Amino acid sequence: MHIELSGRTAIVTGSTAGIGLATARGLAAAGATVVVNGRTREAVDRALQEIMAAVPAAKVYGVAADLGQAEGCETLLAAQPACDILVNNVGIFGPQDFFDIPDSEWTRFFDVNVMSGVRLSRAYLPGMARQQWGRVVFLSSESALNIPADMIHYGMTKTALLSVSRGLAKRMSGTGVTVNAVLPGPTLSEGVAAMLKADAEAAGQTIAQAGTAFVKAHRPSSILQRLATVDEVANLIVYACSPQASATTGAALRVDGGVVDTIA
Repeated sequence: MHIELSGRTAIVTGSTAGIGLATARGLAAAGATVVVNGRTREAVDRALQEIMAAVPAAKVYGVAADLGQAEGCETLLAAQPACDILVNNVGIFGPQDFFDIPDSEWTRFFDVNVMSGVRLSRAYLPGMARQQWGRVVFLSSESALNIPADMIHYGMTKTALLSVSRGLAKRMSGTGVTVNAVLPGPTLSEGVAAMLKADAEAAGQTIAQAGTAFVKAHRPSSILQRLATVDEVANLIVYACSPQASATTGAALRVDGGVVDTIA
């Protein structure tokens, strides 16, 4: 299967590292013009350099904006008023006991993980509908279904994204615009690698070995029995953005390594 996205413009939020960067690189390799986003100009420029090194013919540029705030979304919209593909990837995570999470953290997680995608989808989808073609992907998580006891506030936001994406797909019925959610499982992003670093050093392991130990200890239902790579997750996102995925909408697409122990 050859995915061709020449002539399409894609925005990938939170794309200076991890799954977002891998997705931006994959879309650029498929020929799309890609808008990279991060909170700082330094991070954005570094990501642009990485993409250009991997895809020398890439058409990419960056917008520095904090999408956890309405003003940041307005900055992105001013820089890029329209797009064909929107990947709502930006998100934050981190373990914290429920009884220690203040209201401000619940609000922060919701603003970054949910409202960024809501605001941008509200802004960009009408243009997609007018041209009768568009792709929107929300990055949910297996934690939307397997709510982590140590990250309840995170799990809540990822479940919310399933509701938003499914409802929005219905709202866009018949327009040629598809809306889907992708649910990664444990993935070896830079953030996860940093979280595993201390355990790996203490056990005399590589980060990959520590990741496998983490999966077996904390996600024992995993069929894959290891962390996924960011490129493995990005491959599914790029497909969901492609012309070939035209009949896939309103779906929760799992790339969770089989962690979620259901057949539907």
